Amino acid sequence: MKALYLEAPGEEPDLQIRDVPLPEIRERDALVRVAACGLCHHDVAVMSGMLRRGVRPEIILGHEISGVVQQVGGSVQSLQEGDRVVATLTAFCGECDRCLSGLQYRCRQGQGVGHAISGGFAQYVALPATSLLPVPDGVDIVEACVAACPVGVTIQAISEVARVKPGETVLVVGAGGGLGAHALQVAATQGARVIGVTTSPGKMQAIEALGNVEVILSTEDLDFSEIAMALTGDEGADVVLNTVGSAVFNSCLASLSQFGRMVVMGEVTGARANFNLTDVLFRDATIAGSTGTSPSNIARALGMMSTGGVKPIIHERMNLANAAEGFRLVRSRNAFGRIVLIPPQA
Repeated sequence: MKALYLEAPGEEPDLQIRDVPLPEIRERDALVRVAACGLCHHDVAVMSGMLRRGVRPEIILGHEISGVVQQVGGSVQSLQEGDRVVATLTAFCGECDRCLSGLQYRCRQGQGVGHAISGGFAQYVALPATSLLPVPDGVDIVEACVAACPVGVTIQAISEVARVKPGETVLVVGAGGGLGAHALQVAATQGARVIGVTTSPGKMQAIEALGNVEVILSTEDLDFSEIAMALTGDEGADVVLNTVGSAVFNSCLASLSQFGRMVVMGEVTGARANFNLTDVLFRDATIAGSTGTSPSNIARALGMMSTGGVKPIIHERMNLANAAEGFRLVRSRNAFGRIVLIPPQA
């Protein structure tokens, strides 16, 4: 099969297509022909060399996987050949205390797909059958690749970490990226007032077109927190979803209301955040991190996608061989939503 390998990380990573054997499946595994795999910032961070911890050498990257089951192991009864599926972001044991509590994405024996075990930047991937969920008939198989990340990830951050309530104001920072564009939509389904922040004038119209979203253009001349305060009558946002990380941390903190909650969902630059603790203390603020998602939230994501509650935002579908161009688009922040890589289907 054809598979994409990272030969050398860097500002211009060396990405090469190799011919490699089909992955072997075990008794509880399934072999999936990959229809599409999203290019997440996690992949870009590994390609650039910013993220190295825990990444197995010679790994096939890619964790946002959709495809069709080609073969199942002898013990698998939940799947059969021809089933359309999406993958969880972590292969989990299903037996530890975390798995039994619905926290499979933090399984004590968990292995990150495209991080510790090979992922979806290839024609085929072998995964435990428990890590595969069915795709509803009304969902396009290519668009389905965003069900776990970013849609499921934002559902978890909004519903289970921030616990957004109807009528609250949610500020999404990095609204034009893959996480942000879907977080806007998920927050709106919770009955929140949604405000998106972007540094890209060219993305404002696309963000507004999502509906039920107000947009702030962040510039060097005016901190977006000042506009957020003005739009909320100096109350601030009840919830700030920070998909960018340290680069905007202080502005996110300054945008919070009394008793506000900031959820940090990403880190783009790999830098440290320096802030005054009194800004947290006297706001009675909560700061939490959120990455990953559970199978139940991936199922919720697929349900929202099938009913039109959340529209998958795909900037471009690219051949796997053009991954370097996808890398440049994500790094330049010129993509609205996700870049999706399509392996050869023959």
